[in-house]
Amino acid sequence: MIDGIFEVIMLLCFAASWPVNILKTYRMRTTKGKTVMFDFIVVVGYIAGIANKVVNDNMDYVLYFYILDIALVSVDIALWFRNLRLDRRAGIV
Repeated sequence: MIDGIFEVIMLLCFAASWPVNILKTYRMRTTKGKTVMFDFIVVVGYIAGIANKVVNDNMDYVLYFYILDIALVSVDIALWFRNLRLDRRAGIV
């Protein structure tokens, strides 16, 4: 059970910060000051973590925390695209 505990702590720390970022993105209602590229880079990092688990045949409970983090980042990405649509309607972009 102790195997992977530090990896889980790291993933939980990231997971704890995403709801704050999601709320900020939701409330901003604009893409100004925010780049979706950062979110995509983070998702690639999480996918690399999952790939590491698969390649090393270490498919343990930690995988669920990677999936949780990817889901949270995906919400932020979806909101960014919503905000882009709102910007276009307002003639900002």
